[in-house]
Order: sequence, then structure tokens, then C-alpha cells
Amino acid sequence: MRFLHLSDLHLGKRVYGFSMLEEQRDALAQIERIAGEREVDAVVVAGDVYDKGVPPTEAVELLDRFWTRLLAMGVQVLAISGNHDSPERLSFAQDILAASGLHVAGVQGGQVRRVRLSDAWGPVDFYLLPFVRPARVAALYPQVQIANADDAVRALLRGAQREAGVRSVLIAHQLVLAPGEEVERCDSETVQIGGTDGVFVDAFDGFDYVALGHLHRAQRVGRDTVRYAGSPLKYSFSEARGNKSVTLVELDAEGVRTQLLPLTPLRDLRDLRGPLRAILEAADGPSEDYVRAVLTDEGPVYDAVGQLRRVYPNVMTIEFERNAPVQAQAALHTADVRGRTPMELFEDFYRRQTGKPLDDGAYQAVQAAVEGAQEEEA
Repeated sequence: MRFLHLSDLHLGKRVYGFSMLEEQRDALAQIERIAGEREVDAVVVAGDVYDKGVPPTEAVELLDRFWTRLLAMGVQVLAISGNHDSPERLSFAQDILAASGLHVAGVQGGQVRRVRLSDAWGPVDFYLLPFVRPARVAALYPQVQIANADDAVRALLRGAQREAGVRSVLIAHQLVLAPGEEVERCDSETVQIGGTDGVFVDAFDGFDYVALGHLHRAQRVGRDTVRYAGSPLKYSFSEARGNKSVTLVELDAEGVRTQLLPLTPLRDLRDLRGPLRAILEAADGPSEDYVRAVLTDEGPVYDAVGQLRRVYPNVMTIEFERNAPVQAQAALHTADVRGRTPMELFEDFYRRQTGKPLDDGAYQAVQAAVEGAQEEEA
């Protein structure tokens, strides 16, 4: 059995107001090519298919074309809802679609949905476990004490119809933890407050492979056969230095093998840091990449956005990084400004912003401006 494991498509997502649909369309086309070249039996999508519960029309159309082309290739599709998805919308017509090879589990019921596929070595059971909300599972299992996601997942898996001797794959969308390990997280992930969303990896013992979604960096958890595929695109600048991929999984008589297959973004997400002049001089010609520029210039910068966009037209955001001692200073209070001259106030302001006093030339220029303003006001 050979399948692609992917997750966290977040179709319809916008980053700093920029639509990612064009990049998502290109990434899905790469995945289609990989599915054909590797002759996979199935494609697994481990949640967060959409970025919002009510996705834009273009995102729905993009997913429809993606799944339709996979099915036309004879590839089975197995997908679950994540915490960003609307379970009910994703589950629409799921029983009818299953006859065509599209298996979707959106709404969490009391029974974990099972889909059986077969290869030369016999059957492989895929268990589809949508994003687990403890309160919903507690309502389904009133006789079981369920205080958190770990309790809820274990309760659901105890009720799964698992057959001895049959290879099994679990598809889940949770924060999974392993004792003594730290998972790698990104700024673009939703973090639940209170520590009730973690599931310990031993809850998945007995499965040959666990296809996880929720974290945006590809990584293993506890063992090589419990893996996050990661998102196919970078959705935050905390991911800027990483690379994206899909995971190829092969199950046969000898066991499980995984391989990360790289994806090349249509436009990369890049984090640039330094003085404006140095950033511009380091550019290797104009680039369509998405950019965050963190400027470390000590003095004022004229039209930073305009200058950067001549080289990087897709600048998403600009930040200014000042010296730490300057940032740490307290703001002025009303009592601090009484009885002080405009020049004294400006000198104090300049020192707070730059960490340095005004030099003679700057002092004379500011003093001339202040005197001119006073004369005009008079």
C-alpha cells in the first residue's frame, strides 16, 4: 500500500491580507504530479482542509478540482476535518461520495469511521478520526470520565472496530505529545489555552502508521511511524527558514517506510533583517517572493515600503528593530513634560528612540525647525 500523507491545506487562507489561492493551486498541482509519478493508491488529508469554517467560493472550487482529478487517476482520497473546518460542511454527501472513492469524516460520531483498502499483501484499514472536541465526546460517552482531549481520543479508539492481524492506519488531527520530546510549533497554528488539547502518543499504540495533522512542520512524534506531514505552504514567518514537503508512506510485508518529497513554492516566504541599504544591495534582482523586512537602521528611513517594493513588490510587512535599552524605557508621563522646552522634549524623545543623543548638526537642524514653527505660530 502506497499513499501520500498531507495535512493543513488551509485553502482560502490569507497571510497579512495576501490571498494564498494561487500558491495553493500550484502546490496541489505538484501533489497531483507526485501522486501520478509514484503511482499511489491513496491520498490522505489529515485535517484543516479549509482555513475557515465558511470558506470562500474559490477555495471550494479548488478543492473540488483537486479531489476530482485524483479520483480520475484511480486514487482513493481519505480526509478528516480539522479544528479550522466546519465538520458539517465537510461531511456533505459523504456516503454518496464514498462510492466514488472519496472518504470524508467531518462530524465526530460515537464510532470511528473505518475504510478498508487492499493491496497484494491483503487488507489495510484506515481509521478516520476528525478533530476531537472533548465536550462532544463526553456527550457521546456519558458513562466515561472525559476531562481533556487525551481522555476523549482514548475513549473513541477503544470503541474502534479493529481487527487482529490487519494492517491499520489512523488519520487524526490533534496535538500529540511524547514524553521527553518537544514538538516544533509555528505562529500560524491555533493553540488551545489551558493544556487540555494534548494527546499522548501511546494512545495510538497498535497502529502501523498514524497520519497526523495540526502542526505545520513535518516531524515525527515518539516514533517514526507517528508523523505530522506539515502544511504544504509556509503560512507564517516562523516557518520562513524551513522547507515544505508531502510524506510518502509505503506499507508492505516488511513494515512501514516513509519519505519526505519536497514541494517548491510558487513564491517563497522570506524573512529579511538588517539596514535597508544592505537588504536592497543583497537582493539578486527583483523577486516576487513574500517578504517581511525587519529594519535595523538607527536613524529615520525615507519611504521604506516604496524602496523595498521596487525590488520586492510583495512586501507583506515592515518592522523596525530598535536597540533593546531604548525599547525598555518607560513612556513619558504628563509630569515629565511640564516646564520643559520643545527642544528638551525632542532631545529626550530622540534618545528614547535611538539610544543616542542628538549630534551638533541634528541639534541645529531641529532647533531651526522649532524656532521657525514658533515664529509661524506667533
